[in-house]
Amino acid sequence: EERKDESTNQDKADKVDAAKLMPPPPVPPTKPQVTSNSTGGLRRSKSGSSLPTTQTNSTQEKRSTTPSLRRKTYTKPPPPLSMSRTNSTSDTGSDMTITPPGSPTSQRPPDQNVFARLSAPSNSPHKLDKGSINPYNNRSTSRTSPLTCMHLAEGHTKAVLSVDATDDLLFSASKDRTVKVWNLVTGQEIMTLPGHPNNVVAVRYCSYTGLVFSVSTYFVKVWDIRSSAAKCVKTLTSAGQVVTSAISGTTTRTLSMPAGETQINDIRLNRSGSRLYAAAGNTIRVWDLNKFQTVGKLNGGHSAAVMVMATEDQEHDTPIVVSGSKDHYIKVFEVPENLTGVVNAKHNLEPPHYDGIQSLAIRGDFLFSGSRDTCIKKWDLADQQLRQSISNAHKDWVCALDFVPGRQMLLSGCRAGQLKVWQMEDCSLVGEVKGHDSPINAICSNSSHIFTASSDRNVRIWRPQSTLDGQNSDNTDTNDEGHASI
Repeated sequence: EERKDESTNQDKADKVDAAKLMPPPPVPPTKPQVTSNSTGGLRRSKSGSSLPTTQTNSTQEKRSTTPSLRRKTYTKPPPPLSMSRTNSTSDTGSDMTITPPGSPTSQRPPDQNVFARLSAPSNSPHKLDKGSINPYNNRSTSRTSPLTCMHLAEGHTKAVLSVDATDDLLFSASKDRTVKVWNLVTGQEIMTLPGHPNNVVAVRYCSYTGLVFSVSTYFVKVWDIRSSAAKCVKTLTSAGQVVTSAISGTTTRTLSMPAGETQINDIRLNRSGSRLYAAAGNTIRVWDLNKFQTVGKLNGGHSAAVMVMATEDQEHDTPIVVSGSKDHYIKVFEVPENLTGVVNAKHNLEPPHYDGIQSLAIRGDFLFSGSRDTCIKKWDLADQQLRQSISNAHKDWVCALDFVPGRQMLLSGCRAGQLKVWQMEDCSLVGEVKGHDSPINAICSNSSHIFTASSDRNVRIWRPQSTLDGQNSDNTDTNDEGHASI
């Protein structure tokens, strides 16, 4: 029996030693809404309901203060500062009732609303500063370059998509939904024509009537700029409607179109300014501007939208309208003076381009076409034959074509910003220059200078080099004030 007692005592001692070596069991964290009160009363939870208090024995308190358990105990972070706190008095002293914060509002503040910032008219036409034509000082082109950039027309806030010019005036249309009119003698912006529903994709000026035509979505706005306060006198639609009241510009861009209306991509005027051609969809609507009435349509059988047009109306010949489409084809129309109804295409030029037509230019009997396939083609309109094709004329889309003033030379501009000059006779390359760092969207010229519109928001004014074609170029560049005097 003594041996049994000894063995039993020994076992108990071993168990006690083992228990001492084992770590104490973890104590679960105390629920945050229940707190200890020495008086055994009730405390309020954070939700405001009364909960019974619990007594904590001294052993648990002692264990909870050990370093190993303090590291494992979860401590609830303090409430956010946005919570409102109100004091209440109880028999045990000052207490606190915490009210949770309200739900966040469903609408962001204006400065945090991304969609509001994107759709807001950050560049309102009425708040734009007037632009100016300044001398271009970075003349890094070599003497062998065919063109020299002389001036820069600055003032638009987005890409310039179209230009037109006379010897005294320059017109530029932009994605900022405005048309700007510039004085080439003083080098200053004369006026801004606002109120367009979206990008202004084309602008044309008729020196005979003093009217400016601008295109945005399915509208053609007609402006009278003969007075200092220009006003929109008519608005023509792609469906042939005439709106006499002014179409006021909205703060947001118009993206949708009414039934029956189509995006207008290009417009052209005849030489006398009595007829307007508007390319909408795969057809061309013809307007009599003496009466502001639509008189007919040109239907060439295009299977895609007409993107660009060119016109030629010599006095002794029937006026010609040429259309270039996304369907890769070019159609030729002969438009009689007494046009009524629908006129079909007289010729279909083949072989077509390998991609959509982006630019056209006519001089005499020759037509030049530029395409997204980076190719330039030369056509003879007398017999509708392809005379020459320049493959890989540019490294990107050929977006613009025009002619060097006073020379038998063709100008081409591409989406990569490169300008090239070609001999019209044999399509040989005369020279090239980096025109812009952004796409060249349009080219026009007057009697002495060349104007290029680009996505870099500027219009550059170029002068042909004196060595070009062995001719002197002694045109005056600037006036006494240093502005562009063309």
